[in-house]
Amino acid sequence: MEVTVDDVLGLPVFKQAKVQTPCLSRQVEWISVIETPVENFVRNNEFVLSTGVGCAGDILALEEYVMDVIKADASALAFATGRYIYKIPDRIIQLAEEHSLALIEIPWEVRFGDIVQEVLHLISRERQTEQQKAEEIRQELINCVLNGKGLQEITTILYTNTNIPTAISDHNKQIRANQHFDRYFIDVLNGREEEQSVLVTTDVASDHPLVHYIETYRIGEHDCHQLTILSNYKKQGYLLFKPEEGQKLSWVVLNILEHALTACALYFVKENAIEMTEIRLKDNFLLELAKKDVQMDKALLSKAQLLGYDLEKPYICLVGHIRFVQPVDDHIGSPTHSVQSSSMHSRNYYIQKEVTHAGDVLERLTMTTFEEGEVIVYLEADQPNFEETTNQFLDLIERRLHELLAGITINWGISCHKGGYRTFHQSYEEAVTALKIGRQQHEEGERTFFSDTRMNRLLMALSHEKEIGNIVQDTLKQLIDYDQKRQTELIHTFMIYNKYNSNVSQTARALNLHRQSLLHRLRNIEHLTGLSLLDADDLFLLELSVRLWLLKKVET
Repeated sequence: MEVTVDDVLGLPVFKQAKVQTPCLSRQVEWISVIETPVENFVRNNEFVLSTGVGCAGDILALEEYVMDVIKADASALAFATGRYIYKIPDRIIQLAEEHSLALIEIPWEVRFGDIVQEVLHLISRERQTEQQKAEEIRQELINCVLNGKGLQEITTILYTNTNIPTAISDHNKQIRANQHFDRYFIDVLNGREEEQSVLVTTDVASDHPLVHYIETYRIGEHDCHQLTILSNYKKQGYLLFKPEEGQKLSWVVLNILEHALTACALYFVKENAIEMTEIRLKDNFLLELAKKDVQMDKALLSKAQLLGYDLEKPYICLVGHIRFVQPVDDHIGSPTHSVQSSSMHSRNYYIQKEVTHAGDVLERLTMTTFEEGEVIVYLEADQPNFEETTNQFLDLIERRLHELLAGITINWGISCHKGGYRTFHQSYEEAVTALKIGRQQHEEGERTFFSDTRMNRLLMALSHEKEIGNIVQDTLKQLIDYDQKRQTELIHTFMIYNKYNSNVSQTARALNLHRQSLLHRLRNIEHLTGLSLLDADDLFLLELSVRLWLLKKVET
């Protein structure tokens, strides 16, 4: 409870005082003795004592003095009458009443020191009561979080003790708790309504430190306040509150709001810790499932079930290599820059979210983890249409990711189905092999199915033969050395030439080269290898050698 003028006048020292204006509900935060000139010596909600010494016999000077006290927004003005002022003039009483200033006459015999002592004692007593109450509420809020209760309980405690409608949202502005806060104003603040909110200067008249952190938004004729919930300098959410018209934010209310802010930050830290622990457990479980050929026993199935996974379904594995392409004109503040400077955790969060969303849309179970710039996904898929399901799944993910994270590209390696039951390690190995081959042979953002790499896998098997390795080395040594020393792309040129079935015009267009430049490169290839590109056997030997050499690079 705040101290009012009426409370002050109830003190014994004011027994003989005479109230001239009935404006007694104003709060009193301090008391002082001030004579003319007032200047800036009177503050808001102050009880002012005066003898009128500078205004004796001069009603205009007295009127100016009273007006200065009114402008300082004081709660009350008490004159000691009997020496300089014998009776407060009617026009001064009328002036005070018009401006809701409590005007009081005190007998000259009453000492100001006694008045100041009793009023300060009353204020001190009331503040101690308020501090004790605020401390009890603080403890209640903290215990609320420590005892496993949620944000809704925090808003309940807040509303019970302040009678102010409140709501709490997370950093994505999703409402997590609401206590009598009009949903319309929340939707306006979050941009879900046509009406706009305007950030205005907070007009809370208090020197409480929390005031500097309050953001005030004007919606029509209404003001809504917002406090940002922070922990470890990271934005966790928002505390929204909207006092009723004319309801003031006292020091006590601001203290309670500050304690509620602390409780909210503690709740989000606790929630994040639980979430991170769960994520870590899931990551470790899936990585072990992928990297090791673990035995599918009851213990493993039970552990998976506790983590929310069902290993009895058929799954294929998708391994994606994540890369960001930053445009040349990128600058600080642009979306691309924000992607480059964002943490890996934030990037993975968005990818995880879109994987889950795509699985929900297709009504398929998913399991996801991340490791060193790669995402590993197990997708529920049945045998006949697993390629179609996979493409639909990846289309959904990539379409939304390209909107959220500018410049992102993901190369995917996808395992075969082969029944899909309890083949997690094998599926992962297949997906990794497909990814490596795909990254070597295709452009950024391509998908490679393990079933489409049979030729490459056959060549891989051949490449381990020592004699074949020697043939490849003899065939390509000078070509490789030439490319490395002169930074040319003769091997790449040959692969494109071979792709277009030795068609010079198509190859030149694909490489963005002049026809004569391409012919010069082809002659260099023939000269360095001693093979003719017009001879079918030579062409086959060169293609086989290049493919085997590229596959060796994939394996290393």
